[in-house]
Amino acid sequence: MRNHQYHADLLITDGRVHTPSGKQEMDIACKNGQIVAIGSLKNSWSADDVIQASGLDVLPGVMDTQLHFREPGLTHKETIEAGTRGAVLGGITSVFEMPNTHPLTVSKTDLQQKLDIAKRTAWCDHAFYIGGSNINANQLASLETLPGCSGIKVFMGSSFGDLLVDDETILKHILSTGNRRVAIHAEDEARLRSRKHLVESSQQVKDHPTWRDVESALIATKRVVTLAEQYNRKLHVLHISTAEEIAFLAEHKSHVNVEVTPQHLTLMAPDCYDTLGTLAQMNPPIREKRHQQALWEAINNGIVDVIGSDHAPHTLDEKAQPYPNSPSGMTGVQTLLPIMLDHVHKQRLSIERLIDLTSSGPVRLFNIRNKGRIAVGYDADFSIVDLKAKRTIRNEWIASVSGWTPYDGREVTGWPIHTIVRGDIKVRDEALSSFIANAQAIQFSL
Repeated sequence: MRNHQYHADLLITDGRVHTPSGKQEMDIACKNGQIVAIGSLKNSWSADDVIQASGLDVLPGVMDTQLHFREPGLTHKETIEAGTRGAVLGGITSVFEMPNTHPLTVSKTDLQQKLDIAKRTAWCDHAFYIGGSNINANQLASLETLPGCSGIKVFMGSSFGDLLVDDETILKHILSTGNRRVAIHAEDEARLRSRKHLVESSQQVKDHPTWRDVESALIATKRVVTLAEQYNRKLHVLHISTAEEIAFLAEHKSHVNVEVTPQHLTLMAPDCYDTLGTLAQMNPPIREKRHQQALWEAINNGIVDVIGSDHAPHTLDEKAQPYPNSPSGMTGVQTLLPIMLDHVHKQRLSIERLIDLTSSGPVRLFNIRNKGRIAVGYDADFSIVDLKAKRTIRNEWIASVSGWTPYDGREVTGWPIHTIVRGDIKVRDEALSSFIANAQAIQFSL
């Protein structure tokens, strides 16, 4: 007869638990949203709810630190509710959302509007970027410290209006004020404008990486890194897509951290444009094999710090517009973990490296409090996966308002089974639980 001395809200039993000390079959007790015990607990702990995780791997909660949920203003493409619902179905427990909504997220009021929506509708924990702009450059040092702010995001290209920062003076001002790491979309706007005629004449989406070529990315990356070193400011360069950028960034890691996307690691030109058309269109573009190989080398030699989905939905009607009038972007938050688990299965990276890229790495880069590891006192965030489960990704599974994925029909091995956010089971046995409005804004140590 078991003599239970302690009581938890949730007990996870018999899983292969990935802790900072390594992988071991053990139990986890969770109470009041935090991990309170790890070890052989079944004989000493009872719980209100139990997840039996035998045969499954219990990972620290996976984070997606780059996505676009489109709300407010563009909810015909996506909403915070649908986007975070897709996140938890895909095993994601925390998200960072981008500022190119309507209105743009450039003020305290704009940020608070998103936080209020998320408090009512989000399935997982969340934070929101403030857009760095000429209209708020003097306030950014203060704005970046607001609760729920994941930092400052700067678009050097591929944006419009007040979010486009292609003026050297403004860029210098942004980098010279404030302390937190600045996230950068690095494409050179002047080069993009000068080369757009190439695709306006061809109207072929396969020419997307010709228009937005290696030099357009490399020029912007070199420029912003040089300025960051001049002003001693830390950068997070998003969705790196070229071998040339990787070679350059490898020599400048003291000031720069690097993100890559599952799309750039998985899809490849020219084939993706032949099979997917404008559904494969994103910025920066999906490129040829040599670039993908360089990204994988950078994953495995440590140059890459984080995987982010760059989830940026558009409707199928919008994507069906003739190129180049078709918008760039695709869904990705729900498929980040299944696609990367399939790469683990194919031995392109280890499960330990994946954990570093999606849990430990974000915590290191952004100073996230109480997340990113399975340890007593940390938030009870878990992505519980079956590394052997075979599934086929289908559009019908995608929760996004836009309702599609570039991976429709792709068979993968490795799948999220349960998703737990601060001890609350959001997904059990691949099915959503009843919605409870208890997601919280992510906390940062500033």
